Amino acid sequence: MRCDIGVIGNGAVGKAAALGFAQAGYSVLLLCPDEAASVARKMSPDWDARVFALNHTAKNLLSRLKVWDALVPERVAPVEAMQVFDANGARLVLDAYAASELSMAWIVEDQNLNQALDSALRFAANVRIVVGKTRAMSADFTQLQLDNGTSLQADLWVAADGAQSWMRNQADIGLDYRSYGQRGVVANFSCSQPHHGVAHQWFLGDDGIIALLPLAGQQVSLVWSAPEALAQTLLAESAQQLAARVMLYAQAILGELIPLPPQRVQAFPLNFIAPHQIIGPRMALVGDAAHVVHPLAGHGMNLGFGDVVTLLDVVSERESWRSCGDQRVLQRYARARKEDVLLMQLATDGLARLFGSPLSPLQQLRSFGLSLVDKLPFVKKQLVRQAMGR
Repeated sequence: MRCDIGVIGNGAVGKAAALGFAQAGYSVLLLCPDEAASVARKMSPDWDARVFALNHTAKNLLSRLKVWDALVPERVAPVEAMQVFDANGARLVLDAYAASELSMAWIVEDQNLNQALDSALRFAANVRIVVGKTRAMSADFTQLQLDNGTSLQADLWVAADGAQSWMRNQADIGLDYRSYGQRGVVANFSCSQPHHGVAHQWFLGDDGIIALLPLAGQQVSLVWSAPEALAQTLLAESAQQLAARVMLYAQAILGELIPLPPQRVQAFPLNFIAPHQIIGPRMALVGDAAHVVHPLAGHGMNLGFGDVVTLLDVVSERESWRSCGDQRVLQRYARARKEDVLLMQLATDGLARLFGSPLSPLQQLRSFGLSLVDKLPFVKKQLVRQAMGR
């Protein structure tokens, strides 16, 4: 099988890349690991524990791909403001209106996003979905062999195969890796008081970081970046016990929290992954294959969609005599993404270290910093615009 673009990985970022290149007129192969992953999923009536805070960059891409309007609208919640608290009582309020916008971001479930992308892919004329698992790559990176004997050929490989990327390993790309010693504990709750479209975040020092993101209606999604020992305790408890723990911080703002069906608490490990480069021979890394950051800012998916936007533009604007996988084209992609990715890595990693430090001087410094920034409208406006992807 031959194509212009071979996309490896069937997550939301990979699907967006496949759809974007197909709509731009390129022939695309999208590799799914198994038959089940290639079948369009159906929306569950239960709220998905995995949600994303999509900023304006992500929304603009999904609108460009004609996917945004295909989302189930009653399960998309705008974030109009954000309140951040630290363990000493300092507070920072960020407001979309300060940047002359109605929303800072939109909270979208994983299943809602993927269902809309799957529907769009079914109608894309230039996309062929291939089922199989990667086995071997040719020395010149022109041909990929699958475990079922199928061979794929592409001018450009888009590696969207996640944090443990097989494609990245084939290109022998080194990386910096560090575990935060935390897990992201996630669950959904209804709240007795309206959240008014405000996301809330508490930096708790030794107990990690609690974030409550607004869902449609009077409902919120929890992401608790908890140290490993605490995470194990939270997972061993019931959803009702988790709600009681969270209410120690949120009850004054959101009232009583009641677990939403299926009342299941889940968790995922939190790591920092920074590949030494995001390109290889005929290959561009996107999404978690290209960078994994702490979720405290909620920008992991946004970085991935930013990769797709840049890669689409760079490939489409290349000189006519260059192939999609020309090394000069890929170098342009790497340069274009370097600053945004590096800034987000430094910001999220620095904040995770700062707010996780038990040292008293640092605790006083971060409290002073939050209070100071809250009194500086210009700085707050710039923070809001950065968060929105502006």
